[in-house]
Parts: sequence; C-alpha cells; structure tokens
Amino acid sequence: MSKGLKILLILLGVVLLVLIRVYEESLFYDPLLKFFKTEHTTQPLPAFNFGKLLLHTILRFIINSLISLGIIWVIFQQKEVMKFSIVLYGFFLLLLAITFVILLHTSEAGQHLPLFYVRRFLIQPLFLLLLIPAFYLQRVNN
Repeated sequence: MSKGLKILLILLGVVLLVLIRVYEESLFYDPLLKFFKTEHTTQPLPAFNFGKLLLHTILRFIINSLISLGIIWVIFQQKEVMKFSIVLYGFFLLLLAITFVILLHTSEAGQHLPLFYVRRFLIQPLFLLLLIPAFYLQRVNN
C-alpha cells in the first residue's frame, strides 16, 4: 500500500470517528450526554430506557472499534497485531459493558464519576490512542 493511500485511509478513519462524535446526539440514544454536561455532582441519574441506552452504547463502541481496527490495520498491516487488537477490544467491551450495567444500577446522586469514566471508554475511541503508540514501540524495539 502506498504511503499516500495509507495517509488518506487513516484520515478517512479519523474523520469518521470525528463525525460520530459531532453527530452523537442524533445518532445514538444517550440521556447521559446532557446529564454529564450539567451540574451532575448532586443530581440523581436522569430517567432513561435501560435497554435502549445499553444497546446504543454498545453499538457505538462497536462502530468506533471497527473504524479503529481499520486504522490499526492500515498503519501496521500485521495479522498478529489485528488478532491481539480484536481480542483486546472484545475483552474490554465485555468488561466495560458489565461494569457500565452495574454502575447504572448502583450509582447514587453525587457518585457518578466511575460511571462517567466507564461510559467515556465505551463511547470514545480511547483504546486507539493507547494501542497505536504501544504497537509502534513494539515494532521499534523488535
């Protein structure tokens, strides 16, 4: 793959991730978006449809993950890197989704910070920002 095509594909992936963020309110059901933008430290969680919130949060994680995996493939083009990334994304989806469900059911007014951060990892492509430098360092050190 030529360097120019790689850069174009990476930019396309980044633009897709940005578009998901820009249009998140119209694409996904998430009453917590507005809640965490307000003075939420003393408020209880807003009313929400649990199943719909969980489904949309997981769907967003999957979409972000697929785009992130595409970016990782374009950068590294190694099957081992992809296999490891897929397993890691699957593991974190399972772990974070279970934690998210527990926190949604147990979060009390003023105690939403753990929920905020777990949700952040589910709805933002943060693992991409962690994996690219890690794989790059592994490549350089080998």
